[in-house]
Amino acid sequence: MGSFRVALAQVNPTVGDLRGNVRLALEYVEQARAQHADLVALPELALPGYPPEDLLLKPAFIRDNRAALDEVVAASTGIVVVVGFVDAVDGSLYNAAAVAYDGRLVDVYHKLMLPNYGVFDEKRYFTPGRICPVYEVRGAQVGVNVCEDIWYAQGPTSVQGEAGARLIVNINGSPYFAGKRHVREPMLAARAADNGLFVAYVNMVGGQDELVFDGDSMVLGPDGALLARAGQFREELLVADLDLAAAARRRPQPRPETPPSEQPVGEPRWVHVSAATAGDARPPVAADLADPLDPVGEVYEALVTGTRDYVRKNGFDKVVVSLSGGIDSALTCCIAVDALGSERVVGVTMPSRYSSEGSV
Repeated sequence: MGSFRVALAQVNPTVGDLRGNVRLALEYVEQARAQHADLVALPELALPGYPPEDLLLKPAFIRDNRAALDEVVAASTGIVVVVGFVDAVDGSLYNAAAVAYDGRLVDVYHKLMLPNYGVFDEKRYFTPGRICPVYEVRGAQVGVNVCEDIWYAQGPTSVQGEAGARLIVNINGSPYFAGKRHVREPMLAARAADNGLFVAYVNMVGGQDELVFDGDSMVLGPDGALLARAGQFREELLVADLDLAAAARRRPQPRPETPPSEQPVGEPRWVHVSAATAGDARPPVAADLADPLDPVGEVYEALVTGTRDYVRKNGFDKVVVSLSGGIDSALTCCIAVDALGSERVVGVTMPSRYSSEGSV
């Protein structure tokens, strides 16, 4: 085979908006197909939205989320689609990644490592998976896992690498905090280099109540080098051509100091998706390598994104800002205007005889 073309759909889903999320997924699947991608990946729980929280306690929502998946599966003609959804099996719920091709659901991966700290409470809702599948796509060996799975040095990625995977597709709903890029990127580089494989990391963007997602999707080579990166806080399709034979030629470089996993690691399984093709007539694509925002700009964009989506996703029309004349309310007003436009921001000031002329 020639190069393997992966497309990462960095999108902004809305929790509970199944119809809107399906439309978004179908739009990006079509974009990836137009780019002649072999595989397109959408984020963790992209169809129900992340985090769905107590919507998961509603059986009708679980059924509707599964019906939403059927629509995306039907649109997978000629392209492998990896998309996050909620899978229900024998009364248990799983944070899952569907693998679809040519209009059929080929397989479902269940997230193994469930975070239960900070803003995460996945053990409240989900059961951990046990299988670490490797998929044969156009003759290439591809592992799929979900978010937290890749943070473990001895976890699904290492199992899939040992089972022959040359590319790991990791789908995410990874919330932003200031400087997270400086933690995330070195971790992904270590997973790639330690296992001698490519890593394609796709993350969602947007705000959902108190959480903000920064995107920053990326592709790293088997030596840990950054090959492609999407922008922060914006929707886009990141496309990259990968020479997976380079991963086969590179020997993994395990780190002797790597601590053992705190949880049992799953068992490998091999799944055929599509056969190898004779040649590659596609012209190559030049992968984007977006510059990261500076620290202040990054935080400001997070504030603007969170404000915009809180207002939009909750159906509000305008916001009111109480203006004192001080820097706090002035900055709040700037964020609101950048997020929504000045016509949707109402400023209110209530000066008294104690207010200075400058404040007024």
